[in-house]
Amino acid sequence: MRLTTKGRFAVIAMLDLAMHSQCGAVNLTAISERQQISLSYLEQLFGKLRRAGLVESIRGPGGGYILSQDASLINIADIIAAAEDMLDATQCGGHADCQSGNPCLTHDLWSNLNKTIDNYLRGISLQCILNQQEHRHNNEQKSSHEQAVTLISLH
Repeated sequence: MRLTTKGRFAVIAMLDLAMHSQCGAVNLTAISERQQISLSYLEQLFGKLRRAGLVESIRGPGGGYILSQDASLINIADIIAAAEDMLDATQCGGHADCQSGNPCLTHDLWSNLNKTIDNYLRGISLQCILNQQEHRHNNEQKSSHEQAVTLISLH
């Protein structure tokens, strides 16, 4: 079981969109350049995200994409699902037919892991991650400022 590039890139692109959409629609070229993701790949992903109702497209000059709702209402599990990425630890795709039509000995273990991961990702919104990024950025700025003050004090 692993998260594919499709799911990872969808989450990264949605975070970038959330970070930069306060001033209006964000075009995919800008996301592509900032995140080093192929533009054609982003176009495919955003088509899926739009169909899932997570983003809205704005046409015309200054067009691009915006979040369809507040970042606090969009969870990571929905983004991954919209990108058609499945996180599944079972070998049977959750059908409980992995051993001659019956569940294998560890089916419940892996099925419960799937539920735990899904619940965890449903509990994390884009806003949660934005808040973490802002907190990290503020700590880095504070650390840089403290280092500069120390260097000035030494001279």
